[in-house]
Amino acid sequence: MEQAFVVGSVEAATGAVPQVSSSLTWADHLGTIKARWGAGRMSYKINPGLYALGNPDADSPVLVSANYKMSFDRLREALPGRDAWILVLDTKGINVWCAAGKGTFGTSELVNRIQSSNLSRVVSHRKLILPQLAAPGVAAHLVKKLSGFAVIYGPIEARDLPVFLAGGMKATSEMRHKTFTLWERFVLIPVEFVIAMKKAIIIMPILVLVTGFLRPGNFWTNASDYGLYSALALFIGLLAGTVLTPLLLPWLPGRAFAVKGFGIGFLSALGWALLRFRMWDTWTGRLETVAWLLIIPAVAAYLAMNFTGASTYTSLSGVKKEIRLALPFQIGACVLGLLIWFGALFGVMGG
Repeated sequence: MEQAFVVGSVEAATGAVPQVSSSLTWADHLGTIKARWGAGRMSYKINPGLYALGNPDADSPVLVSANYKMSFDRLREALPGRDAWILVLDTKGINVWCAAGKGTFGTSELVNRIQSSNLSRVVSHRKLILPQLAAPGVAAHLVKKLSGFAVIYGPIEARDLPVFLAGGMKATSEMRHKTFTLWERFVLIPVEFVIAMKKAIIIMPILVLVTGFLRPGNFWTNASDYGLYSALALFIGLLAGTVLTPLLLPWLPGRAFAVKGFGIGFLSALGWALLRFRMWDTWTGRLETVAWLLIIPAVAAYLAMNFTGASTYTSLSGVKKEIRLALPFQIGACVLGLLIWFGALFGVMGG
């Protein structure tokens, strides 16, 4: 009852049920923006249990959701003017699709939540509407056997629920089709970019400092003329893996995400090398260029694999196989690249 988005309560046979609105507040939208950028992402959740959307009664539909607040908000926002019960499972703050894969949006949690909320006393029917993406984690026949409630899989997108409910809970073929559009890929970028940058922010100054101290001559000249370009090289690899790969995903060659990331990473590395074409005059400069031609694609390929879990055309076994095959090459390329990079620095010191 004390959660900020709760606007009141509705009396049911079991007592007062927290009431929520389909209208999101500025605080709800701000929370979504922060979560998209990784701020408090793993704690962006609500208390599991039963909620009332509008003023539902014993005949109102029961919709099941995850306790990731963005999932909950998308659900209630899609149903303006509707009265329904929302049963929120404890998915540890994970969205429906990922939670279903991890097992937290699963049969036992659903059955336990039905029982703990005394749902059978709140509604007169025995039907639950689950998002289609919850299907991998839920055994509908066991839910029916253990709780008496029948599972009905609703559309993939919450925005299709009004039509689904008005049509007698029948989903069209379009409602069963999961898209992966440019916008859907774009909204995944911020959180992956921020996570990668948290590590890069530590590594990039080290590259600048190492270059500044190890190369002969003035520290500041070395740091600005050479160190910053090394930091830029790492940043380019990060951009290639977390930004360019998801945006260009359908058009990049190869099936594996690691291959797609490596390809765009190598092109990005060539762009970086063109910025430093004057380095090619010396053998140490050529060595440094080769080093980053190895490191940038490897970093991009590694980061690109983070998007496999959000894609509509990957499988768990395929992802595991890809990681098993690609990771040794990525590590090897980075290690070899760093050895060559240090070799170039020590070559300058020796020469």
